[in-house]
Amino acid sequence: MSRPGGGGVGDAERYLYTNSGLASNSSSSASSQADWAARRLVWVPSEKHGFEAASIRAERGDEVEVELSDNGRKVVLSREEVQRMNPPRFSKVEDMAELTCLNEASVLHNLKERYYSGLIYTYSGLFCVVINPYKNLPIYTESIVEMYRGKKRHELPPHIYAISEAAYRSMLQDREDQAILCTGESGAGKTENTKKVIQYLAHVASSHKAANTGGSRKELQNVSTSYGELERQLLQANPILEAFGNAKTVKNDNSSRFGKFIRINFDVTGYIVGANIETYLLEKSRAIRQAKDERTFHMFYQLLAGAGDAMKGDLLLEGFDQYRFLSNGFVPVPGQTDKENFQETLESMRIMGFHQDEIMSMLRLISAVLQFGNISFRKERNTDQASMPDNTAAQKLCHLMGINVTEFCRAILTPRIKVGRDYVQKAQTKEQADFAVEALAKATYERLFRWLVHRINRALDRTKRQGASFIGILDIAGFEIFQLNSFEQLCINYTNEKLQQLFNHTMFILEQEEYQREGIEWNFIDFGLDLQPCIDLIERPANPPGVLALLDEECWFPKATDKTFVEKLTVEQGSHPKFQKPRQLKDQADFCIIHYAGKVDYKSDEWLMKNMDPLNDNVASLLHQSTDRFVAELWKDVDRIVGLDQVQVGGVNDVSFGSGYKTKKGMFRTVGQLYKESLSKLMATLRNTNPNFVRCIIPNHEKRAGKLEPHLVLDQLRCNGVLEGIRICRQGFPNRIVFQEFRQRYEILTPNAIPKGFMDGKQACERMINALELDKNLYRVGQSKIFFRAGVLAHLEEERDLKITDIIVLFQSAARGFLARRAFSKKQQQLSALKVVQRNCAAYLKLRHWQWWRLFTKVKPLLQVTRQDEEIHAKEIELQKVRDRHVKVELDFKDLERKHQQLIEEKSILAEQLQAETELFAEAEEMRARLSARKLELEEILTDLESRLEEEEERNNQVTNEKKKMQQHLQDLEEQLEEEEGARQKLQLERVTVEAKMKKMEEDILLLEDQNSKLSKEKKLLEDRINEMTSQLAENEERVKNLSKVKNKHEAVVADMEERLKKEEQIRQEMEKSRRRLDGETNELQDQLAELMSVVEEHRAQLSRKEEEMSGVLARVEEESSRRADALRTLREAQSHNAELQEDLETERAARAKAEKQKRDLGEELEALRTELEDTLDTTAAQQELRSKREQELGELKRSLDDESRSHEAQITDLRQRHAVAMEGVLEQLEQARRMKASLEKTKQIMEGERAELSAEVQALQSGRAESEHKRKKLETQLQDAQTRLLESERLKAEFTEKNQKIQTELDSLSSSLGFTESKSIKLAKDVSSLETQLHDSQELLQEETRLKLSLGARVRAMEEERASLIERVEEEEEGKRNLNRQILSLQQQISEMRKKMEEDSAAFEGGEESRRKLARDLEAVSQRFNEKCQALDKLERTRTRFLQEIEDLNLALDQQRQNTAALEKKQKKFDQLLAEEKTVSARYAEERDRAEAECREKETRALSLARALEEVQESRDEMERMNKQLRSEMDQLVSSKDDVGKNVHELEKARRALEQQVAEMKTQLEELEDELQAAEDGKLRLEVNMQALRAQCERELAGKEESGEEKRRALMKQVREMELELEEERKQRAQAMAGKKKLEVDLQEIEAQIEAANRGRDEAIKQLKKLQAQMKDVLRELDEAKLSRDEIAAQSKESEKRLKSLEAELLQLTEDLAAAERAKRQAQQDRDDIAEEIANSTTGKSALLDEKRRLEARIAELEEELEEEQGNMELVNDRFRKTALQVETLTVQLSGERTLSQKNDAARQLLERQNKDLKTKLNELEGAVRSKYKLNIAAMEAKIQQLEEQLDQERQERILSNKLVRRSEKKFKEIMLQVEDERRHADQFKEQLDKSSTRMRQLKRQLEEAEEEASRANAYRRKLQRELDDVSETAETMNREVSVLKTKLSQSERRRDKRGPLPFMIRTTRRGFLGDASLENSDSEEPTTPGTTDPGTPGTPESGNGTVNQNPRASPLPPYLPPQGE
Repeated sequence: MSRPGGGGVGDAERYLYTNSGLASNSSSSASSQADWAARRLVWVPSEKHGFEAASIRAERGDEVEVELSDNGRKVVLSREEVQRMNPPRFSKVEDMAELTCLNEASVLHNLKERYYSGLIYTYSGLFCVVINPYKNLPIYTESIVEMYRGKKRHELPPHIYAISEAAYRSMLQDREDQAILCTGESGAGKTENTKKVIQYLAHVASSHKAANTGGSRKELQNVSTSYGELERQLLQANPILEAFGNAKTVKNDNSSRFGKFIRINFDVTGYIVGANIETYLLEKSRAIRQAKDERTFHMFYQLLAGAGDAMKGDLLLEGFDQYRFLSNGFVPVPGQTDKENFQETLESMRIMGFHQDEIMSMLRLISAVLQFGNISFRKERNTDQASMPDNTAAQKLCHLMGINVTEFCRAILTPRIKVGRDYVQKAQTKEQADFAVEALAKATYERLFRWLVHRINRALDRTKRQGASFIGILDIAGFEIFQLNSFEQLCINYTNEKLQQLFNHTMFILEQEEYQREGIEWNFIDFGLDLQPCIDLIERPANPPGVLALLDEECWFPKATDKTFVEKLTVEQGSHPKFQKPRQLKDQADFCIIHYAGKVDYKSDEWLMKNMDPLNDNVASLLHQSTDRFVAELWKDVDRIVGLDQVQVGGVNDVSFGSGYKTKKGMFRTVGQLYKESLSKLMATLRNTNPNFVRCIIPNHEKRAGKLEPHLVLDQLRCNGVLEGIRICRQGFPNRIVFQEFRQRYEILTPNAIPKGFMDGKQACERMINALELDKNLYRVGQSKIFFRAGVLAHLEEERDLKITDIIVLFQSAARGFLARRAFSKKQQQLSALKVVQRNCAAYLKLRHWQWWRLFTKVKPLLQVTRQDEEIHAKEIELQKVRDRHVKVELDFKDLERKHQQLIEEKSILAEQLQAETELFAEAEEMRARLSARKLELEEILTDLESRLEEEEERNNQVTNEKKKMQQHLQDLEEQLEEEEGARQKLQLERVTVEAKMKKMEEDILLLEDQNSKLSKEKKLLEDRINEMTSQLAENEERVKNLSKVKNKHEAVVADMEERLKKEEQIRQEMEKSRRRLDGETNELQDQLAELMSVVEEHRAQLSRKEEEMSGVLARVEEESSRRADALRTLREAQSHNAELQEDLETERAARAKAEKQKRDLGEELEALRTELEDTLDTTAAQQELRSKREQELGELKRSLDDESRSHEAQITDLRQRHAVAMEGVLEQLEQARRMKASLEKTKQIMEGERAELSAEVQALQSGRAESEHKRKKLETQLQDAQTRLLESERLKAEFTEKNQKIQTELDSLSSSLGFTESKSIKLAKDVSSLETQLHDSQELLQEETRLKLSLGARVRAMEEERASLIERVEEEEEGKRNLNRQILSLQQQISEMRKKMEEDSAAFEGGEESRRKLARDLEAVSQRFNEKCQALDKLERTRTRFLQEIEDLNLALDQQRQNTAALEKKQKKFDQLLAEEKTVSARYAEERDRAEAECREKETRALSLARALEEVQESRDEMERMNKQLRSEMDQLVSSKDDVGKNVHELEKARRALEQQVAEMKTQLEELEDELQAAEDGKLRLEVNMQALRAQCERELAGKEESGEEKRRALMKQVREMELELEEERKQRAQAMAGKKKLEVDLQEIEAQIEAANRGRDEAIKQLKKLQAQMKDVLRELDEAKLSRDEIAAQSKESEKRLKSLEAELLQLTEDLAAAERAKRQAQQDRDDIAEEIANSTTGKSALLDEKRRLEARIAELEEELEEEQGNMELVNDRFRKTALQVETLTVQLSGERTLSQKNDAARQLLERQNKDLKTKLNELEGAVRSKYKLNIAAMEAKIQQLEEQLDQERQERILSNKLVRRSEKKFKEIMLQVEDERRHADQFKEQLDKSSTRMRQLKRQLEEAEEEASRANAYRRKLQRELDDVSETAETMNREVSVLKTKLSQSERRRDKRGPLPFMIRTTRRGFLGDASLENSDSEEPTTPGTTDPGTPGTPESGNGTVNQNPRASPLPPYLPPQGE
């Protein structure tokens, strides 16, 4: 990659390029390459780092053993979990598609390395991945723009400018529209990258460049003045959109809360000529509420902070804290000021051309949105109606929006609702009013934002030409998977599914083109189809309908709720492969969809409400009539909104839409429909473009630069589709390499495959591949490059590295062998020379003092004189020879020098290579050392964390188990209450729906009489046609543009497709055959499926029974597990206590063994000293005295040792006794725990056996069911595949034939229609005026001519009225205008013909008269029918009045029931409050109990640790005393071990003094230790006192809590009695009410009987309530009340059934009327046919009747329309009949459900009673266990305290012996008393003191160890002295022996001398020499020598060998030097 030079780019190079240092980079890459090849590195999953490097150690089948690189820990994993690592040469690669190992770990590692190096842009095939750096980088300057301008993508490093440049250049060159798609999470940098793209295009494609653009280094936004007006406006559109559409979130300070598609238009030369912006999914709910630490849209804060005083007064602005819609008040954005941003936004609006009036209107609306939040409502005291106590905010709002205050308040509080033909005012509750205000605020801001975008588009749209190219920039949110996913997340994920499908399809096309260009055979797979099932699940319209279609369908149904939507979705899509049940609980998710990025759980709360988006239509109409033109324009589409009166806001999941909601076609479209249409348009636009993909990634949630969280990045890569793209790459051949590069890099693997000489690259590569013996499926050879599967290049790299390492190893071994051999020969020569020198030196040293040698050296020169001349001659000859040799040697030397120079050069090269290798080795060694150190640290941290984690997990498990039990209990109670409440609300809603149905029937009856509905229908139809035509025109304009491009492509494709069509026809014939065969098979399979379904139903019934049994077994298992957990907890406590006692026992044993060992050592040393003393006994008196002294000292030492041993043994026996007692207690506890464990294990085994059997049965059933399901799905898929293939082949054939035929016709028709529309619209007004005048004249003429014929005149007037209506329609729409023109022309022709015919034939009117009479008869028949229908309507009216009377009676009963339920609800609330108080009290008791237990455990552990520390101090003291005595004994032994020589006495005295000093120091340390031990014991006493006080306090608190609990129980009993009295009073009142109801009709008597029976049941339930316990009385009372309410509901449902039967009878009557109407219709049709025949017969002879015929046909058409209307009305009646039948069925189902619910509630009540009893017994058991446990713990602690007190008494008695210690202890006691007072005030400091004491103990232990080491050194020194004494004694003995020998010799010589006389001189000298040598040897104690003697009678020389030399035995063993014989 080339790097452009230039100063402006130098600063940004390190953020664009990788490392520039080639030498260091190559060396490091070489080392890493060697490390990778040697260690077989792979990636393994890691919880902390995502993936972690490891090396493979062993492979065992499907498992692999790896060693982690960081800590060296070995792990066994499956092969699927291990991912291969890329070779190091792929490090920081710019395009991740080039990686040979394409996997998640390699992608993450590459991104991480580049991000840490400052490289934020990385390519991944078609993607450009951007990671947010969270800091400003200098890579967006103008010089960088110029650097990327005109360059291709692969020439420069990855950058957003490279993507922009590629899109711009391909647009200019290929004349194809481009798109840049930026997606990612909030805070990932989508908006910033979008701005960078716009800035780049504005700079590159601006038509108004500055004169000098190269020298600036500023940001592009700072040089915007150099652009033209359009470019400036394009850049300034962003700040406006950011102000109104961006907000601060937790992740991002400037987060876009909407998606946008910016379309920049270019002309043919590449200059910008216009722009357009489309927005998607504005988060309008942010305008009314925000999460913590978040802001609403920036514009609100900018307005409040930046507005001046005058503006604040005009806009009625207040402070930040005065607005409710600003949830968090003023939240500043770091680094920004809202005031300055406000001015910048206003300046941007002025640049965009906004008028000041428009700006003020927008700001006024923003202030009005804030004022919406300040409107507060209050619930009135006696009713649920809402009221507005203070209308100040409403007055401000109405002033700002230009509406009336009173009308606004009335519209909010009592809106008008249409009932039939009348309007009724309905009072709103507080919740409904709040909801209406919030909905209006959101709608107002949304409409303002839409208007703003439209205004910006109007300012930017400059192009008026067709065919201009564009670049679209899509900035939209990426895939979102939250904890709670709603309707918005579904829309966003649906969009990302479509975008990912576009990417997959684009990638498939590019891969296909690449493979076709290279001539590679490959089975093409369209990966875009992989996502089609999920997309169909969301958007499919029918068969079966998708999620959005079902949601729209539910919005139209009455009684539809979110729950019914989910149920219908599961029924319709339950078997879909992408649809699943949620993984979470039911209250957290309702269904799950499997997207390409993962499984997403969706919660369907308020989905119907969000899809409908309802508003208060009364307020909307007010806003439409506002005096402010801006507001009125925003609310001009009032007739298309959904009113709040049509939506009843109930619970979250019970939102019901009444049947009164109805709308006509074109009036209302749901949010899902609108979004789906906008998305389909966007996708159509994107499919016609060349897309470029940018994926933005957020590295961490902390907004920190340089930090990357692996798991977060992996999730985003998965959601952004990067990993999906990699998956697609892996299916093909992702690694491509050019032939030359492949040959150059991998030729080393095939050295003999390519012959010498030139060979083509393709042939060479093929030969290399054949030599490598690769599988043909792993590679493909193309025209210019070779393609490999994923992982093949990594294998080749590994083989290449192994080959290179083998070559280097051979070279290094040869070099090292040569160097070693040369060094060995040199060492051999040196060794031989040393031997010669040594031998000569030894000979000389031996002979130099020998007299005969001296004589020989003096005589030898004299003997050589005679031969001197001969020797000179011989020397001359030798000299000549030497000269000849010298000449030869010089020649040889020159040759050798030349060769040496060559070798030196080669050596330097080798040395450089060796130096590089050594540097690499040193670096590797350093890295290994650092890694090992890091590994040790991490292991230590890991062990600590694991231990902490285990402890925390145990605690957490205990707490969570208790919490789950309590939550389950509470949840059961809450669910029961919710079910009862839901049943009550459902019945109320059913009553409302019945009323609505009655009203609807009244409306339907009135519609039958209404004749004007025809005109309104036609008007709406024409409006729809206008809208459709305008949309078709817009679509046709785009279609013309697209078709002009598509045409060229299709012409090229048509030839290919014709060939494919032939093949497809053949395939179709074959498919027809297979289809027939499959039809037979499908019939058989359907029969099998029916049988299987019956079997499945049986299995399901068995499964339900087994599940019930399993639930019971699981409950028992949970109880047993809780018991087992308690037993295990006690067992663990006993085991921990046992372990502590065992540790104490082991320490005692170790101390005893140590003492015994020291005793043995002392005994051995005494024995050794005794033997030494016996050996060194001397006869002298001094030695005897010393010996006696030593014996006395030894006796004293023995006595002291005996005393110490006795005292030590007494201590040991005492400790043994204590330990035995403790062990007995522990063993008893262990025995009890084992017995409990055995019993629990038995029960566990029994339960596990039962569970295993049940699970086996369940698994067998599930496996059978799964097999049947699998077979069914397999057959269905086969059938679907066959059908889809047939359909696709037919569809393709039809499409291509139709496209070829219709493209030209569509183009011609569209061009002609576009031309004619404009001309006709101009001439329309003139035509209408002329036609009006002509028609007026014709009317006058007709009136004059037809005065005699009144009937004909009436018909003419009817035609005139029709003409007038047609003229009005022509004025409204274009299509109506064309139709009207044709009709007017026909009328004119008719009128002219009539004039002629009336002049010619006047007799023609007689036939008309006859026809008129016939029509009059027909009219009379129709009037008779109409009268019959009126009578039927009267009957219906009477039945309606009867129904109304019944409804009024029912309303009275319902009011009484409501009053009763309100009283019961009040009592229920009281009970809930009492229950909550009891729960809080019980929770507080549990917390206090846990706290007391924890404090007791802490006190126990502290006491045990103090006891252990005290014992350790005692042991250390004993050891110190023993060491002291031992050192004393050793010192005395050393003093007593003096020998006769007497030289070491002073040294031993010095050693004794030093040891005494050490002993004194040790004594002082001992005293300090004893002082600290005393302090620890005092602290222990304080702890014991505190513990006793805490124990007493805990007991008092427990007693007080028990008393308070008893008091609360008594209070609850009193309340229950009072409530029972109230219930009795209510019973009396209800009896009176029932007596008053006896006056009602007969059909109500059954209801009264049921209510009386219910009253009796309630009385019985009250009696039973008195017998139950206090805690469960309230729950039982609620259940009884629920039962009563269900009985009443059942009675009401029966009454509704009766009413429904009467309705059915009426519907039957209506059906009879319908049949009569149909008969009348048939009669009218027959009349029409007769008239038509008569007219046909009369036309032959009577041409004048043609005009009359046309009029009659028009009349007949009218009658037909009326008949159609009647038929439509009858169809409506039939539909209502069917709906009522469905409602009857649903009511019966609900009745059966209510009965089952009542039975279930009775069972639940009994179960609750049993649970209450069990809980009470468990509570009593737990209290008894806790009390017994506390008593046992207290007793054990008291026993331990007594033992410790006994030990302390013994220690005190021992310490009283020393006065010095007493004084110190008194001082310490005073200090400790002060410390006690401080500790009472500061209890938290005790831990610090414990830490200090532990550190001090460690220091003392270290000091003890140092003392032991010093003692061991002293022992070693003593042993050394002993060895030296032994050596001295041995030398003394040898010397004495030699002296004795010499003395004997001297005496003998003296005797001989006396006998023989004086000796000669030689003998005397030798004797003196001997004597001197002996004296010297006696004086020297280190090396005594034995001299040799020479026989005086036999002198000789070394040559002759006559004499011998008597050598010293310690002399060198080398032989003497013998000179040659020649000398």
